[in-house]
Amino acid sequence: MDKSWLELENKTVIVTGGASGIGKAVVQEFLDNGANVVVGDMNSTAPKFDISDNSGKMLYVKTDVSSADSVNEMVEKAKETYGKIDVLVNNAGINIPRLLMDDKEPHSKYELDEVIFDKIVNVNQKGVFFCTQAVVREMVKVGTGVIINMSSESGLEGSEGQSIYAATKNAVNSFTRSWAKELGKKGIRIVGAAPGILEATGLRTIEYETALAYTRGITVEDLRAGYSKTSTIPLGRSGKLTEVANLVCFLASNRANYIHGVTYNVAGGKTRG
Repeated sequence: MDKSWLELENKTVIVTGGASGIGKAVVQEFLDNGANVVVGDMNSTAPKFDISDNSGKMLYVKTDVSSADSVNEMVEKAKETYGKIDVLVNNAGINIPRLLMDDKEPHSKYELDEVIFDKIVNVNQKGVFFCTQAVVREMVKVGTGVIINMSSESGLEGSEGQSIYAATKNAVNSFTRSWAKELGKKGIRIVGAAPGILEATGLRTIEYETALAYTRGITVEDLRAGYSKTSTIPLGRSGKLTEVANLVCFLASNRANYIHGVTYNVAGGKTRG
């Protein structure tokens, strides 16, 4: 197989949360570029991907990123199967919209409590810590590797009704900057991607939409109408999952060898202004 411009052939890539949404698009792009991908996700069954003779191979490992034991088991299976780990994409995450304080109905199911707080932090923040630490232990042995942390535009800008989600994503941004200072001298690059408004995926459930609409004092219909509004996006459209995946693959490649310690906003130019 002729090497592509990105030269990702036969690289070993771990993608957490790779069974759906952005993660699944990222996995497919790596496979299309000839990389071997370990997909870590909570689904009981492996997701389906388009795999041809020129694609890389895929290994599915059911993984709970909020459990250090589960993460360590995934890393061991990746090593046993492919012998090395070149790239980690910390993509697994959850978002449960909640108000800090519900003045219409104090202590309602849409008001933030400790259980929801811990659940989001355990996946979005602690999970990134567990996965990165486990993988970096292997990367330092060979003096090379790339960690890509999936953040969110909300981590940069904040988000009404999604304060804990946004806070964890900003924490991920800080991980990227801090670990870059620690690990760059060891030959390991740390970079981030922060997607904005993207095309709909199966993760946009009615439960999620109902909760988010409530926190913003609008109807689900109003919320859905807002998805299609592009007046706040200078490029005039929502992003595509493949556009995030393209960036991730580029950042993982040697073409991005001098990009380190930064998070790229993939939001069509959307900002508070």
